[in-house]
Amino acid sequence: MSVDLNGYWKMVSNDNFDEYMKALGVNAAIRTIASLLKTDKDIVQDGDHFKIKTLSTFKNYNMDFHVGQEFEEDLSGVDDRKCLTTINWDGDKLVCVQKGEIEGRGWTHWVVGDELHLELRAGGAVCKQVYKKTT
Repeated sequence: MSVDLNGYWKMVSNDNFDEYMKALGVNAAIRTIASLLKTDKDIVQDGDHFKIKTLSTFKNYNMDFHVGQEFEEDLSGVDDRKCLTTINWDGDKLVCVQKGEIEGRGWTHWVVGDELHLELRAGGAVCKQVYKKTT
């Protein structure tokens, strides 16, 4: 079941992000900077084709994918790794599995009202972020 994730979303909360970044092996200096940022998400969805831009004053990260199609994801803007990524719908949630060096890595997006929820997972750490829709 496809949910409309289109829009511009501004971060309102970011819980346990430092532990998530530690699980990814991100160094302390970058973790300190990243923890201070409030990211925006710009999502363009055309059926099962997505373009997700994660935007900040420090680094930006872009994803372009089709649901259900595995692809090699270059995470050089995140933790400098590559992984095989597959994203599928699980009911009304968009669930990503990233196969690579870090066990249990992935994320889940879902919408409640005008909020976009994002759960980030890596190596047993879980970060929960909430974004508010602006357009």
